[in-house]
Amino acid sequence: MIFSKVRDPRLVTIRRGGTLTDPDHHLLALWAAACAEHVLHFFESTAREDPRPREAIEHARAWARGEVNMMQARAAGGHAMGAARDLRGAPRHAAFAAGQAAVVAHVAAHELGAAAYAIKAVRAAAPKADADSAGRLECRWQRDQLPEAIRELVLDDQRLRNDLCWSVFDS
Repeated sequence: MIFSKVRDPRLVTIRRGGTLTDPDHHLLALWAAACAEHVLHFFESTAREDPRPREAIEHARAWARGEVNMMQARAAGGHAMGAARDLRGAPRHAAFAAGQAAVVAHVAAHELGAAAYAIKAVRAAAPKADADSAGRLECRWQRDQLPEAIRELVLDDQRLRNDLCWSVFDS
């Protein structure tokens, strides 16, 4: 569960009563896609023939460019999460990261889901003694990818929802 009981209006689009602009919503989706793609190799090394997580990441980007609609991106996200069903560890978390990235088109607050699952994937792939430091490095990498326009929003969201996201943003 990555959502708080009260939705942050900064992560709700203006047309739905929040303050999130479409350009910033698109940036959130693109950032989430970058986070998911960074760990996609964990999934693809295990399930080479399954295109669903990669397609979900592509749909997140296509939605941000206006090439697919929200329902198409959301469906691709669901399919990516379905690819995780029978897996464990890093491949499972990587597929979930891809699915979360695609569903940012539907609910912007999924951006933290993509990032958190990516960190979980890196931690799961690392030797146990190195898992925490690997997670911190991944978190730093993600933060380095943040566009300036959404940087403070995402960093504040990480502070507010860190405990709901397995405390992966402690760094």
